[in-house]
Amino acid sequence: MLAPNASTTRGWPVIPDQRRDELLRMLRETNVLSVRELTESLGVSHMTVRRDIEVLERAGRVHSVPGGVRLASHLGLEPARLEKETVDVAHKSTMARVAAEMVAEDMTVYLDAGTTLLAMVPHLLQRKRLTVVTNDFGTLLELVDAEQIDVIHTGGLLDHRNRSSVGRLAAGTMRQLNVDIAFLSSSSWDAARGVTTPHEAKVDVKRAALDVAERSVLVAGSIKYGLFATHRVAEVSELDVILTDDALPPSAASAIRERGTELLLAGSANERVAAS
Repeated sequence: MLAPNASTTRGWPVIPDQRRDELLRMLRETNVLSVRELTESLGVSHMTVRRDIEVLERAGRVHSVPGGVRLASHLGLEPARLEKETVDVAHKSTMARVAAEMVAEDMTVYLDAGTTLLAMVPHLLQRKRLTVVTNDFGTLLELVDAEQIDVIHTGGLLDHRNRSSVGRLAAGTMRQLNVDIAFLSSSSWDAARGVTTPHEAKVDVKRAALDVAERSVLVAGSIKYGLFATHRVAEVSELDVILTDDALPPSAASAIRERGTELLLAGSANERVAAS
């Protein structure tokens, strides 16, 4: 950790870029730092640190957390399906309820693989003349006995770890359809890098869903914001709506809005709140 007044070098003030480089160096050592730690170490004001964090966040280098900042993390491998089922359950339930409110009768909707989108299914069972397209085997099993709903599974290459179909065959099925709303999932997303995945085979089916949908909605928790992976699925600006939870930092919300995408926050009171 740097000594107080580290924002000077040989008596001369450092320029903002130098200070931000030093902030990043400290984060590489500890991964997460509080604003107070940064003000003391860099010898600058609380507002200066906040401005530096905002600049770095817009560049996709860091991610705001309550009271501080953490280094943006590279996601090398997505958690297995069983691991995902036990994480952030309350937020997932709320987001699923809000997402289901977007679905009207007579629609054709795509539900991407993922535990949050699987949680939408109970809310859709009362819809009439609904067609659900999915690559997710969990969603398929939940709808097996729902004879009032037409179900199309994409088929394709089996992703054992996430219990879904991926690859060009799944994408080929998607491209033969017209979809009113495509609900996409992601384990890594942010305003600067967009929606990403560590698995190239997932890109094909997600892109196909985006291409054939009248409206696209990313449903992803704020806990995944600031993570990024090797393969880019879509820029934030390509999405019509991002639905996340109300723990998303204000700076992240501002960065998303600046890209022209509608942002919805699923509140703790199970209410849909537009971020404006």
